[in-house]
Amino acid sequence: MTLYKILVFIHIFSAIMGVGPGFILTTVVKSGKTMTELRHSYAIRHRLHIFVMIGGTLLLVSGLGLGLLNPALFRQGWYVTSLILFLIALAIGPVMLSPRSKPIKAMLESHQGEEIPEEYWKLSKELFKYENLENFIIMIIIALMILKPF
Repeated sequence: MTLYKILVFIHIFSAIMGVGPGFILTTVVKSGKTMTELRHSYAIRHRLHIFVMIGGTLLLVSGLGLGLLNPALFRQGWYVTSLILFLIALAIGPVMLSPRSKPIKAMLESHQGEEIPEEYWKLSKELFKYENLENFIIMIIIALMILKPF
């Protein structure tokens, strides 16, 4: 097996490992109906996010490795567009998601009682809006990788 084929394997495996769980992060926490359930949902989400981070890192490294082994990829519009979109998706994490998830994490730690506070719904709606944007960007990247339209 050539190095290129090994990188393709790593790239596809990383996409499955990282992108798959990323699509359900929002869904997991939407099922919580009490604070206990919500805390448990966010704990599961945190564990899934580890796969997303590892898979995402391997995706970037293997994708760039494929480009280095086959420099013609850097002249392909689908490859360059996918890379730019992926970097945008990566930036959404610390720029948009992290600041919006911190108040939710603080609320989960400090709130007493089982009733989910109204403030949570407002905060989570804002967070989920950016998570959905990120998922949409990832879907575009997947389509570009499959179709290679330009």
